[in-house]
Amino acid sequence: MKLFITAISVILAFAGSIKTYTADEIIQNFDELYRSESSIGRIEMKIVTPEWQRTLVFDLWTLGMDKTFIRILSPEREKNYATLRIGNEMWNYLPPTNRVMKIPPSMMLSSWMGSDFTNDDLVRESSLIEDYSCSIVEIQDSAEGEIYIELLPNENSAVVWGKIITAVRESDFLPLWQKFYDEDGSLKRLIRFSDIKKFGSREIPSTMELIPSDKPQNKTVMRFIDMEFDIPIDEDIFSLRNLQRN
Repeated sequence: MKLFITAISVILAFAGSIKTYTADEIIQNFDELYRSESSIGRIEMKIVTPEWQRTLVFDLWTLGMDKTFIRILSPEREKNYATLRIGNEMWNYLPPTNRVMKIPPSMMLSSWMGSDFTNDDLVRESSLIEDYSCSIVEIQDSAEGEIYIELLPNENSAVVWGKIITAVRESDFLPLWQKFYDEDGSLKRLIRFSDIKKFGSREIPSTMELIPSDKPQNKTVMRFIDMEFDIPIDEDIFSLRNLQRN
């Protein structure tokens, strides 16, 4: 395989055949990597601070890019907490009060269950390919075998990040890391992707580690224990009625 990078595309040559991939296509692949047409998974999330640590285990269902359902399995005190997203709307279910709370757009970037991941990170209400313009760039301290995509927000996109840099492997475009910057160009957080595993016919980085720049001693590590993709899912899962089931 030979690799050629232009300002707008990556050209891969395999044994005489040539395929061109644009920055948009690479980011589209990333957008759909953990979701596909449908997915079911079990995930472990470890939250680490200098003062304490805790671990959550939850099940995840997705249908396309528009529907997400999460139910926490452990620890016991948070069992059956649940999150539902349908389109641009999101709800949380709180078992101690048997209450369903609708999450306003202003809280999409709030912490999910005390982690460094936001509500939006977990349910993916925003879409990188829809909300950002993508281009292939060169960066300082670049590494062999890596491609870098710069994402800048589109004019009418309601997003918080002023810029995102995504590094992917040139061989298969799997993500290696992402850096998120505010509107002033200051680095706010880093996500590292690692431990590539095969779930069915799909390979994904099975571990994501998020480190906030303002709290470098903190981190949240999300590990995919099991995943199934492109399987039939009952649409009733994505309902307010299911949200309150224990």
